[in-house]
Amino acid sequence: MRYQELSHWLSTVDEPLDPRPSLPGDADADVVIVGAGYTGLWTAYHLATADPSLRITVLEAEIAGYGASGRNGGWCSALFPTSLPALARRHGRDRALAMQRAMQETVREVGRVVAAEGIDCDWHQGGTVVLARSPAQLGRARAEVATAREHGLDPEDLVLLDAAEASARCAAEGVLGATYTPHCAVVHPAKLVRGLARAVERHGVRLHERTPVTAIRAGAAVTPYGTVRAPVVVRATEGYTPGLPGQRRAIAPVYSLMVATEPLPAQTWDRIGLAERETFSDHRHVIIYGQRTADDRLAFGGRGAPYHFGSRVSPAYDREPAVFRALRRVLGELFPVLGPEVPVTHTWGGPLGVARDWSASVGLDRATGLGWAGGYVGDGVGTSNLAGRTLADLIRGVDSDLTTLPWVNHRSPKWEPEPLRWLAVNAGLKVMFSADAAEARKGRPSRRAAAFSRLLGH
Repeated sequence: MRYQELSHWLSTVDEPLDPRPSLPGDADADVVIVGAGYTGLWTAYHLATADPSLRITVLEAEIAGYGASGRNGGWCSALFPTSLPALARRHGRDRALAMQRAMQETVREVGRVVAAEGIDCDWHQGGTVVLARSPAQLGRARAEVATAREHGLDPEDLVLLDAAEASARCAAEGVLGATYTPHCAVVHPAKLVRGLARAVERHGVRLHERTPVTAIRAGAAVTPYGTVRAPVVVRATEGYTPGLPGQRRAIAPVYSLMVATEPLPAQTWDRIGLAERETFSDHRHVIIYGQRTADDRLAFGGRGAPYHFGSRVSPAYDREPAVFRALRRVLGELFPVLGPEVPVTHTWGGPLGVARDWSASVGLDRATGLGWAGGYVGDGVGTSNLAGRTLADLIRGVDSDLTTLPWVNHRSPKWEPEPLRWLAVNAGLKVMFSADAAEARKGRPSRRAAAFSRLLGH
């Protein structure tokens, strides 16, 4: 497999991406981690730095960063998939606010480790601007800021921008306003995950690539090359979780796709903005996201690819020409300077993990020694670091502020069996697309979108 072809990010790392040696046979460890994406590597990193005596083994089916960690939009943000109001309803205002504060601190923590370990991943904390380009979107922007204040966030945590202020940051077509938060950094995701893999090895962690795990059970991770026995086994497989025995309905893998332009000249960026390399989106229902890369490309992505029956994951699903065309069209609508004559040089995609209740979780079953983290709904670049730090405390038996956060040991319900799962996920996608189309025509908030959000517990 040519791993460089999986994404723009993996094609621009300064290394050959040759796999590390596979597991040579049966082995023993104190902790075995399944998956060498952000979650698995952050867990290994924080365990190894907290207790260098631990014997830690990470097993990866392909190479570190093969999955979402090497293909995502490069937002290291304080976004958490469960909204602040939903967390407050379930756990109380104070615990919900503590979760949000922990996410904000996580952005700074990732920046600290990147600097300390010398990981060159184009890190820059320029914040996020989320545009409002219709009256309905502007209403949601205002409501989001009001909700943030009601739940205890500071005025500088989320700011409402008027049209001129928003356009000064991101000069998209038809901007009426925006929200802005400083709690986001832009990264080159593949450089981050590959640098993190090298860092854990420096700290004594054993990392075996091209070693698929075929079963996880209490005390062991089983592979075709041998079994790693350990009192603690951590599942860090996110969108690939349904491929494990007994996990078919734990996570729904949903695909997100991206495009990247060629490097753009300075005069084009003068018309687009993003001078601080802010990440950007807008307040539509079907998520879009973008960043200005360190080499001045515009990398842009969004949802829209279908969910595949039976939670199937396949390289064939990484590329949906119709979705790429739609992303290219939206990019031109946002920034007319990026007309059809501006080439898109890279297209790619991959699965992310969605829990049935849209709630990310991290936990450790002390009776079995089985740990897990995931269900990030695309917000995993930052959240995975918080998961790794939390797992490190849980595994070492350390009581901390992290181990009392409301997502710890949360158990999401299973997804419905097929064909109900296929019908529900793809119907939800159609509802949100139709809601965006209706709002664009009428300028009024979509009732169907509001009803669907309530159904999801948002």
